[in-house]
Amino acid sequence: MTNEFKYCPKCASLLAMVTQLEDGGEKARLRCPACDYTHWNNPTPVLAAVIEYQGQILLARNAAWSGRMFALITGFMEAGETPQEGIQREIKEETSLDTTALNLIGVYDFQRMNQIIIAYHAVCTGEVALSPELVEYKLYAPDQIKCWPAGTGYALADWLTSQGHVPEFVEWAKRP
Repeated sequence: MTNEFKYCPKCASLLAMVTQLEDGGEKARLRCPACDYTHWNNPTPVLAAVIEYQGQILLARNAAWSGRMFALITGFMEAGETPQEGIQREIKEETSLDTTALNLIGVYDFQRMNQIIIAYHAVCTGEVALSPELVEYKLYAPDQIKCWPAGTGYALADWLTSQGHVPEFVEWAKRP
């Protein structure tokens, strides 16, 4: 992922990649040569849910995606909320479903997007009504679902394994 920061948010000077001694050794970071501001570029926490609804797994297709890919419900954590509150909010906002049980699956590295994914298994009830962010959803039996080899796909695979299933992964075409 390319870094989007070019100018210092404090003084508007052009940032430069500068190596300095920090705890643990030397580290190159974008820094302001005028006021010593440091852009830390820390990963963003993203919440994800394997939603169990009517005994099946709900996957949804985002309106911004090309093709027919379906994935877990995800969203950014907001200031002032716990990860559990955040994923329940995202589920409600994106599907209108109520969460009746919530358990942590795990925490996953997603370096390509500079994110940390905090994934939960959520048991949900109610009537599905998708937000404008989503255009379609499908329900899958746990033994019929295929995982994807990236980000939230690994969380789904770990949940399936915890339920006694052997996860199967789709193969993605290699980019030229």
